[in-house]
Amino acid sequence: MKKPAMLLALTTVAAFGSAQAVTVTLACGSVGQELQLCKDGAARWAKKTGNTVKVFESPNLTNDRLGLYQQQLAAKSSDIDVYQLDVVWPGLLSQHFVDLKGKIPAAEVNANFKGIIAADTVNGKLVAMPWFTDAGLLYYRTDLMKKYGYSAAPKTWAELAAMASKIQAGEQKTNKAFAGYVFQGKNYEGLTCDALEWVASFGGGAIVDDAGKITINNPRAAAALNAAASWVGTVSPKGVTTYDEEPARGIFQSGNAAFMRNWPYAWALGQGEDSKVKGNIGVAPLPAGPGGSPAATLGGWQLGVSMYSKNQAASIELVRYLTGPAEQKIRAIEGAYNPTISALYQDKDILKANPFFGSLLSVFTNAVARPSGPTKGKYNQVSQAFSTAVSDVLNKKMTGTAAVAQLSTDLARIKGRGW
Repeated sequence: MKKPAMLLALTTVAAFGSAQAVTVTLACGSVGQELQLCKDGAARWAKKTGNTVKVFESPNLTNDRLGLYQQQLAAKSSDIDVYQLDVVWPGLLSQHFVDLKGKIPAAEVNANFKGIIAADTVNGKLVAMPWFTDAGLLYYRTDLMKKYGYSAAPKTWAELAAMASKIQAGEQKTNKAFAGYVFQGKNYEGLTCDALEWVASFGGGAIVDDAGKITINNPRAAAALNAAASWVGTVSPKGVTTYDEEPARGIFQSGNAAFMRNWPYAWALGQGEDSKVKGNIGVAPLPAGPGGSPAATLGGWQLGVSMYSKNQAASIELVRYLTGPAEQKIRAIEGAYNPTISALYQDKDILKANPFFGSLLSVFTNAVARPSGPTKGKYNQVSQAFSTAVSDVLNKKMTGTAAVAQLSTDLARIKGRGW
């Protein structure tokens, strides 16, 4: 199999004692500060153990990353030892990963949020260890809220649209590029996350329920998609249908948006020296639909050891080190990556760097899971069908009502092949 395109070798010290030093290849994401923090953590482990770590830079988009991983794993390639896995992938990829149960002490496993460990466990097999968790958040400009007479973040989507419209109208008098609200509207896994938040917050369910029943074809889900479509070209730029996380963050961080939906990582970057909105960022739960409750999609990433690794013992130790409390604390402080170890949410240093970690803890602990559990190996097909239907609504090709009806039919076809 063709070798991965980009391998970044990290410098190490000599091996301790007579132990044979090995080289472990770690696949990391590259959104925001992700890659640098991954390299830094790997370098600390390498220095401590005398082993070498090569970091493979994965594609930004989760769909592209999954495709690359599936190629590597299907070929039983040993090129990558440790993979960074999305929280919805264990059911899809479990057969390719080492069972970490018993290989990492139970006390260390049990220190993590129970829901994430459950997501990482497939048929009793611990496929991966949690590294950081995520949930969708609403970012807003505190200075502009004050300027336009608002004292609190919007509680409903209708309030958000009204606030965004007023602020946008005022700011566009001097800045034509200014937008009221930016989010992830591109047709990919990120849109599945955003749209699940809309649907769930309107009381429209979670696409497929825990028992595997298709629930998306309902009036509240349709209303949620119609509401989102109404933002495009009004309070959101028409180009929002091409945005993933980084374009949305770039617009907000350059001072060209009042509100943004994004993951926690955007906080640390927004407070950076190069940020035009440093010191003027507020964070709140995402709004609710009529008669609904705020909903945030559960995100986050795990580390798993490939069954095809030639250095499984060292790879397991690398996973154990990177997912441990010391590394999770560093990542939380330096990059605003949410720990998966519950005790770290009382850590004063972490809370000083990320004040909203404490006040919005319930957002992270009660986040809505994508239906990867009930749909198992078919989750990727389900997600692609959902994001495509949502994309059609955002691009005014279908109404919400027509889209959820068609989607229900499409999902039934996928389910008919078994999930």
